[in-house]
Amino acid sequence: MFTGIVTDVGEIATAEGSQGTLKRLRIHASYDPATIALGASIACGGPCLTVVAFGPREGGCWFDVDAAAETLERTTVGAWEAGTRVNLERSLKIGDELGGHIVTGHVDGIATIVAKEAITAGDDPWGPTARFTIKAPHGLAPFIAEKGSVCLDGTSLTVNSVSDDLFSVLIIPHTLAVTTWGDRQVGDRLNLEVDLMARYAARLADARRAE
Repeated sequence: MFTGIVTDVGEIATAEGSQGTLKRLRIHASYDPATIALGASIACGGPCLTVVAFGPREGGCWFDVDAAAETLERTTVGAWEAGTRVNLERSLKIGDELGGHIVTGHVDGIATIVAKEAITAGDDPWGPTARFTIKAPHGLAPFIAEKGSVCLDGTSLTVNSVSDDLFSVLIIPHTLAVTTWGDRQVGDRLNLEVDLMARYAARLADARRAE
């Protein structure tokens, strides 16, 4: 379980395997290797992946994860290669602050950035913000609501507006600086996880209609 609050940006060091088969990724991160264990869950760019090996390196650690066919089919992981930067979040511990929203790391589908607007900050010393317009897969669009929460590439964000299968999010300067959002451009694909409560509310509504 996660909150969508990114704690590090890792970099893919090696990627072995191909789309449709088991793919092993080695990720470089700044985490203390003493705090990582075999079998630990880490959200990597959205998907929850299991640590299968790890070790120290200068400036932090490396860890390996395996992505199976389901993950490769539903997410952008199949396109990751050496040099790809990914948002990272360690799994929650009892007593941790819930700073974002409840995120499972189970990606529902892939969304696409269709517009990016830089918003000038004027005299604001913190820098500019950016508004992204994103196209959701048709089947997931009903789960996205204005002022609701959405997880994109492992980042918990608030939905600003919704129009059919398009929605917008506003990224503040801090988030642009400490996540991969500062690199995102029109045409980029994003791992999308809809809000857990929206998913179950829709399932309950479907069950009631079927009665």
